[in-house]
Amino acid sequence: MVELEQLRLELQAYEGPLQEVRDSLDLPGKEKRVEELERKMEEPDFWEDTEGSQKVMKELKMLKDTIQTAEELNRQFEDTDTLLEMAEEEEDASLAGEIREGIRRLDEHLEEVRISTLLGGEYDNCDAIVTLHAGAGGTEACDWNQMLYRMYSRFVERHGFSMEVLDYIDGDIAGIKNVTFEVHGENAYGFLKSEKGIHRLVRISPFNSAGKRQTSFASCDVIPDIDKDIDIEINEDELKIDTYRSSGAGGQHINKTSSAVRITHLPTGIVVQCQNERSQHHNKDKAMQMLKAKLYLMMEQEQAEKMSGIRGEVKDIGFGNQIRSYVMHPYSLVKDHRTNEETSNVGAVMDGEIDRFINAYLKQESANG
Repeated sequence: MVELEQLRLELQAYEGPLQEVRDSLDLPGKEKRVEELERKMEEPDFWEDTEGSQKVMKELKMLKDTIQTAEELNRQFEDTDTLLEMAEEEEDASLAGEIREGIRRLDEHLEEVRISTLLGGEYDNCDAIVTLHAGAGGTEACDWNQMLYRMYSRFVERHGFSMEVLDYIDGDIAGIKNVTFEVHGENAYGFLKSEKGIHRLVRISPFNSAGKRQTSFASCDVIPDIDKDIDIEINEDELKIDTYRSSGAGGQHINKTSSAVRITHLPTGIVVQCQNERSQHHNKDKAMQMLKAKLYLMMEQEQAEKMSGIRGEVKDIGFGNQIRSYVMHPYSLVKDHRTNEETSNVGAVMDGEIDRFINAYLKQESANG
């Protein structure tokens, strides 16, 4: 039957891509590493080193999850193939809808795994520390910053990640001036690193009594939470350390003592702050960790720029520098200016559906090598 023949051709087209994904995942190597780690766990003194044992457990989980994902892909293909064989033997076209749905699910899952194979950067598997800053524009910009914060919160939920607020400063009237939060999850930094840059909103502002269209900006900074000890020497004399009372919209991450810490690295102007812990000492430790990560990434970037003969530039939070535009009036469009990926479903994007933009960026970066 023609319909079943067409479905057979569609399913067969996935055999090559499935093999490519299996090869790229290096499953034999991962299975061998799992055996090594499980033997290590059996050693008598394994649990005495708490930090070391946690790293081993984290690596083991990631390896097993990858193997399980590959097995699930194979199972999806085989189940659909079996169903198609039944339909062909019985010449039963009534199963075509179920087979087509199986192929659709296989395609979606395969694309997810393909994207994950692009996350091979040194820090891609780290947790991500994200900071959102409202640009110029007062209340309107702070409201846009809060909308972005909600967007990323929904993205975190959709991916089964977890989130911890490190610093939160309310807008004077509404919205958020600045917020820093840590995203915990496999490849959190690998996914969210593409969001670093300036985000532009065009809409009819609810804060403009004249009902005029207004443009607002917010910046997003993303760094990996590097759990290894970063070998960077920081001169205490080059630091300006301020303590202040925690502030924000309320919740467990807020307390009323002057335990919040802001550290300014005077030579670079880098500012980091943390207020989620009740202890000033712990907040300072976390802020120093963030500062070291930023300085480490800056040093790596400078080295790369020297090697390639290019020079980076500091960009203002304003016109001409945005990585993505979100237009709500006079039409609906979200467009990424680096990849030209776009969608007219602004509501879905603001509800955390930003995978298409992340995936397009990762594919482009991989193609550029």
